[in-house]
Amino acid sequence: MKPSPIASLLAVLVLATTGCDRSAARSAPPPETVASQTPSTGAHPQPSNALPPAPALDRVPQIGGCAIFPPDSPWNRDISREPVDSRSAIYIAAINEGGDHNLHADFGSNPEYGFPYVIVPPSQPPVPISYHKDGYPSESDPGPMPIPANAPVEFGSDHHVLVVQSGTCLLFELYHAARAGGSGWACDASARFDLRSNALRPRGWTSCDQAGLPILPGLVRYDEVAAGEIRHALRFTVWRPQKAWVAPATHYGEADDPRYPPMGARLRLRSSFDQSRFHGQARVVLQALSRYGMLVADTGTSWFISGAKDSRWNDEDLDQLKTVPGTAFEVVETGAVQRL
Repeated sequence: MKPSPIASLLAVLVLATTGCDRSAARSAPPPETVASQTPSTGAHPQPSNALPPAPALDRVPQIGGCAIFPPDSPWNRDISREPVDSRSAIYIAAINEGGDHNLHADFGSNPEYGFPYVIVPPSQPPVPISYHKDGYPSESDPGPMPIPANAPVEFGSDHHVLVVQSGTCLLFELYHAARAGGSGWACDASARFDLRSNALRPRGWTSCDQAGLPILPGLVRYDEVAAGEIRHALRFTVWRPQKAWVAPATHYGEADDPRYPPMGARLRLRSSFDQSRFHGQARVVLQALSRYGMLVADTGTSWFISGAKDSRWNDEDLDQLKTVPGTAFEVVETGAVQRL
C-alpha cells in the first residue's frame, strides 16, 4: 500500500511473511506525472523482440468454469523470448540485499501456508462490505459482494479472502478481512476483477496486493501442477520494491532508489539453468517460471512465490525450489516504468 515516513521500518516487520506492508497511514494519491521509460538497450544479449502469439482459449488457465483473463492478458503471456531489461543485473542484486538468495515456495501441505479461496455460484447473495478505521476505502471497490459467511480466511496477519463467482466470472478479494454484523464483512481493502477483461485498476491505485494486482491469478494451484502444466505468470515478493510500477501493476513500493525493482517487474528463469535434476511439483513450477515468469506483487521476503492452500502439496518436492538461486533469474522488458 502507499508508503509513509515509517514504511521502511514497517517493511522489516513483514520480511517473514508475504503480506503487504499496509499498516502505514496513506493520503490521497498525488497528481499524476508523465511516466518514465526504462531504457531498452544494454549489454545483455537481446532475444527476438517479436511477440509470441496469444495462447488458444483452451490453453488459458481456468477456474470455476471461467477463463482467468483473456488469452492476450499479460498474465497469460509467454515471455520466454522477451528481451532482457538493461537493469536486470542491478535489480537482481538489489533483491538479494534482503538476505534471502534462493527461491522458496510459500505454500505447502501445512494448512497455515498458502492462500485459501472459494468458488461460489451465480446465486450467491451479495453482502455489505465495511472498512476498518484505518482502512483504504478510497482505493477499494465497494460492496456489496458475494462473500459467503464461511469463506476461508488466510492464516497469519493479512487475512485475505479470495472468492470467484462462477457464471459472472468475477473475482472478489479482501484484505485484513473479518466477519462483521449478521452477514457482512469488514476489511482494510476490497477489490473486484472481471476475469473476462484485461482492464487494470486506476493508475496509482493499490488492491489487496500492494502492486494493485489480483492475487488469485498469480497463485500456484494444485490442480494445475497435478495436470503437469502451469499456464500463467506467478506472484512473488521482494524485500524492498521501488516507488514505481510496470503494468499490469498499478501501484508502487516504498524505495526511492532505482536499484530496486518496480512493482510488476517480471522475472523469468534463465534458459541456461539446468532443470534436469528437478522432478515432480518443483519441476512444473520451474517450467512455468521459464515460460511465463513471475511478477513482483508485494513487499515481503525476497524470492517467496505464492501458492494456494492445499493439503495435497508434496513438501519434499517443493523443497527442491530452495536450491534455485535468485541469480538464476533475469528481468525482462515488459513496458514502461511508471511513477506518480
